[in-house]
Amino acid sequence: MRNSPEEQALNTKQTAHEGLVARAVAAFGGRLAGRSQVVHWLVANRREAERFVKFGLVGTLGTAVDFGILNALILGLATPKFLANTVSFSLAALSNFVWNRLWTFPESRRRPLGRQLAQFFAVSAGGYLINQALFLSLDRWVFAGWETLGYNLAKAIAVVVVLFWNFGVNRIWTYRGL
Repeated sequence: MRNSPEEQALNTKQTAHEGLVARAVAAFGGRLAGRSQVVHWLVANRREAERFVKFGLVGTLGTAVDFGILNALILGLATPKFLANTVSFSLAALSNFVWNRLWTFPESRRRPLGRQLAQFFAVSAGGYLINQALFLSLDRWVFAGWETLGYNLAKAIAVVVVLFWNFGVNRIWTYRGL
Protein backbone atom coordinates (compact mmCIF):
# COMPACT_ATOMS: atom_id res chain seq x y z
CA MET A 1 0.00 0.00 0.00
CA ARG A 2 1.35 3.42 -0.93
CA ASN A 3 1.56 6.32 1.47
CA SER A 4 -0.46 9.44 0.76
CA PRO A 5 1.45 12.49 -0.54
CA GLU A 6 1.09 14.08 2.92
CA GLU A 7 2.59 11.03 4.63
CA GLN A 8 5.44 10.91 2.11
CA ALA A 9 6.19 14.61 2.68
CA LEU A 10 6.14 14.11 6.45
CA ASN A 11 8.46 11.09 6.21
CA THR A 12 10.84 13.03 3.95
CA LYS A 13 10.84 15.98 6.36
CA GLN A 14 11.49 13.73 9.39
CA THR A 15 14.28 11.87 7.60
CA ALA A 16 15.91 15.14 6.52
CA HIS A 17 15.66 16.53 10.07
CA GLU A 18 17.13 13.37 11.61
CA GLY A 19 19.90 13.36 8.99
CA LEU A 20 20.73 16.99 9.69
CA VAL A 21 21.02 16.33 13.43
CA ALA A 22 23.10 13.20 12.81
CA ARG A 23 25.46 15.16 10.52
CA ALA A 24 25.78 17.97 13.06
CA VAL A 25 26.58 15.53 15.85
CA ALA A 26 29.07 13.65 13.65
CA ALA A 27 30.76 16.90 12.61
CA PHE A 28 31.62 17.70 16.20
CA GLY A 29 32.81 14.15 16.89
CA GLY A 30 34.05 13.38 20.38
CA ARG A 31 33.79 16.99 21.52
CA LEU A 32 30.07 16.47 21.96
CA ALA A 33 30.35 13.18 23.82
CA GLY A 34 28.06 14.22 26.67
CA ARG A 35 26.17 16.84 24.73
CA SER A 36 25.25 14.49 21.88
CA GLN A 37 23.02 12.62 24.31
CA VAL A 38 21.24 15.89 25.04
CA VAL A 39 20.80 16.57 21.31
CA HIS A 40 19.43 13.07 20.75
CA TRP A 41 17.09 13.43 23.74
CA LEU A 42 15.81 16.76 22.42
CA VAL A 43 15.13 15.25 19.00
CA ALA A 44 13.48 12.16 20.48
CA ASN A 45 11.44 14.21 22.94
CA ARG A 46 10.64 17.24 20.84
CA ARG A 47 7.25 17.79 22.44
CA GLU A 48 8.77 17.78 25.92
CA ALA A 49 11.52 20.16 24.79
CA GLU A 50 8.86 22.50 23.35
CA ARG A 51 6.99 22.37 26.65
CA PHE A 52 10.15 23.26 28.54
CA VAL A 53 10.66 26.26 26.24
CA LYS A 54 7.02 27.33 26.72
CA PHE A 55 7.40 26.81 30.48
CA GLY A 56 10.49 29.03 30.33
CA LEU A 57 8.65 31.75 28.40
CA VAL A 58 5.77 31.67 30.87
CA GLY A 59 8.39 31.80 33.60
CA THR A 60 9.94 34.85 31.94
CA LEU A 61 6.60 36.63 32.20
CA GLY A 62 6.33 35.46 35.82
CA THR A 63 9.84 36.73 36.46
CA ALA A 64 8.88 40.15 35.13
CA VAL A 65 5.87 40.15 37.45
CA ASP A 66 8.06 38.95 40.33
CA PHE A 67 10.85 41.53 39.86
CA GLY A 68 8.44 44.36 39.08
CA ILE A 69 6.37 43.83 42.20
CA LEU A 70 9.43 43.10 44.36
CA ASN A 71 11.11 46.35 43.38
CA ALA A 72 7.89 48.39 43.57
CA LEU A 73 7.28 47.15 47.10
CA ILE A 74 10.86 47.59 48.32
CA LEU A 75 11.73 50.84 46.56
CA GLY A 76 8.27 52.43 46.37
CA LEU A 77 6.66 51.34 49.63
CA ALA A 78 9.72 50.48 51.78
CA THR A 79 8.30 46.97 52.37
CA PRO A 80 10.67 44.59 54.17
CA LYS A 81 12.39 42.21 51.73
CA PHE A 82 10.92 39.06 53.28
CA LEU A 83 7.34 40.33 52.83
CA ALA A 84 8.02 41.90 49.42
CA ASN A 85 9.49 38.62 48.14
CA THR A 86 6.53 36.66 49.53
CA VAL A 87 3.99 38.88 47.76
CA SER A 88 5.91 39.10 44.48
CA PHE A 89 6.60 35.35 44.36
CA SER A 90 2.94 34.51 45.07
CA LEU A 91 1.60 36.79 42.33
CA ALA A 92 4.19 35.48 39.86
CA ALA A 93 3.21 31.89 40.73
CA LEU A 94 -0.46 32.71 40.07
CA SER A 95 0.46 34.24 36.69
CA ASN A 96 2.54 31.15 35.87
CA PHE A 97 -0.31 28.80 36.78
CA VAL A 98 -2.80 30.59 34.55
CA TRP A 99 -0.46 30.75 31.52
CA ASN A 100 0.85 27.20 31.94
CA ARG A 101 -2.71 25.89 32.11
CA LEU A 102 -3.75 27.90 29.03
CA TRP A 103 -0.64 27.57 26.85
CA THR A 104 2.10 25.19 28.02
CA PHE A 105 -0.22 22.34 29.04
CA PRO A 106 -3.57 23.23 27.38
CA GLU A 107 -4.82 19.64 27.65
CA SER A 108 -4.64 20.07 31.44
CA ARG A 109 -7.88 22.09 31.23
CA ARG A 110 -9.74 18.78 31.04
CA ARG A 111 -8.76 18.19 34.66
CA PRO A 112 -10.47 19.78 37.68
CA LEU A 113 -9.19 23.32 38.24
CA GLY A 114 -9.23 23.17 42.05
CA ARG A 115 -7.11 20.03 42.33
CA GLN A 116 -4.63 21.23 39.75
CA LEU A 117 -4.35 24.65 41.39
CA ALA A 118 -3.73 22.99 44.76
CA GLN A 119 -1.00 20.78 43.27
CA PHE A 120 0.63 23.71 41.50
CA PHE A 121 0.65 25.83 44.63
CA ALA A 122 1.99 22.94 46.73
CA VAL A 123 4.92 22.72 44.31
CA SER A 124 5.20 26.51 44.36
CA ALA A 125 5.35 26.43 48.17
CA GLY A 126 8.47 24.28 47.89
CA GLY A 127 9.82 26.66 45.27
CA TYR A 128 8.99 29.59 47.53
CA LEU A 129 11.01 28.10 50.40
CA ILE A 130 13.99 27.54 48.11
CA ASN A 131 13.58 31.02 46.61
CA GLN A 132 13.24 32.76 49.95
CA ALA A 133 16.23 30.95 51.48
CA LEU A 134 18.47 31.75 48.53
CA PHE A 135 17.20 35.30 48.12
CA LEU A 136 17.65 36.31 51.75
CA SER A 137 20.93 34.40 52.24
CA LEU A 138 22.61 35.71 49.10
CA ASP A 139 21.36 39.24 49.78
CA ARG A 140 22.78 39.15 53.29
CA TRP A 141 25.98 37.14 52.91
CA VAL A 142 27.12 37.48 49.29
CA PHE A 143 25.71 40.77 48.04
CA ALA A 144 25.69 42.70 51.33
CA GLY A 145 26.14 46.41 50.72
CA TRP A 146 25.24 46.16 47.02
CA GLU A 147 21.81 47.67 47.74
CA THR A 148 19.29 47.38 44.86
CA LEU A 149 21.70 45.56 42.55
CA GLY A 150 22.55 43.07 45.31
CA TYR A 151 19.04 41.93 46.12
CA ASN A 152 18.16 41.79 42.41
CA LEU A 153 21.17 39.55 41.74
CA ALA A 154 20.18 37.38 44.70
CA LYS A 155 16.64 37.19 43.31
CA ALA A 156 17.90 36.29 39.82
CA ILE A 157 19.94 33.36 41.15
CA ALA A 158 16.99 32.16 43.22
CA VAL A 159 14.67 32.35 40.19
CA VAL A 160 16.99 30.23 38.03
CA VAL A 161 17.32 27.53 40.69
CA VAL A 162 13.57 27.43 41.32
CA LEU A 163 12.83 27.19 37.56
CA PHE A 164 14.23 23.65 37.49
CA TRP A 165 12.47 22.65 40.71
CA ASN A 166 9.12 23.96 39.48
CA PHE A 167 9.34 22.42 36.01
CA GLY A 168 10.52 19.05 37.27
CA VAL A 169 8.04 18.59 40.09
CA ASN A 170 5.07 20.11 38.22
CA ARG A 171 5.83 17.94 35.20
CA ILE A 172 5.99 14.79 37.33
CA TRP A 173 2.99 15.58 39.56
CA THR A 174 0.71 18.42 38.45
CA TYR A 175 0.88 17.74 34.71
CA ARG A 176 1.58 13.99 34.84
CA GLY A 177 0.35 12.02 31.86
CA LEU A 178 0.00 15.02 29.54
